[in-house]
Amino acid sequence: MPRLPSVRWAAMRRISDALQEAIEPGGPTITTRVACLPRMTKAVARGEYTGVSAGHLALLAAAAAYVVSPIDLLPEALVGVVGLADDAVVLAWLASTLTRDTDRFLEWEQRRGDTIKGERLS
Repeated sequence: MPRLPSVRWAAMRRISDALQEAIEPGGPTITTRVACLPRMTKAVARGEYTGVSAGHLALLAAAAAYVVSPIDLLPEALVGVVGLADDAVVLAWLASTLTRDTDRFLEWEQRRGDTIKGERLS
């Protein structure tokens, strides 16, 4: 019988693989999306980017911490595979929200970059 942490990581890997397939061809990769998170956080903190709030970013961080934390509302050791359900729900929300948020942020960066490049410096 596989160890519970292995089952948990395998389930998360399957969700990640499914998300990778869901990302539209030619669009940002998961690596690009993850790499833009520090830039998005800084832009929100500086008040430059208003597409998400600081509270929203804190909720995303809390969800990520919950998914990787060994502490669960439904511990796998007590309820078996059903214990993966809470992680799966949080991970699914986190993945879909991050996909949407990073799409918007990357588009904002692109528009902003085009504006900055198009400006003439006096």
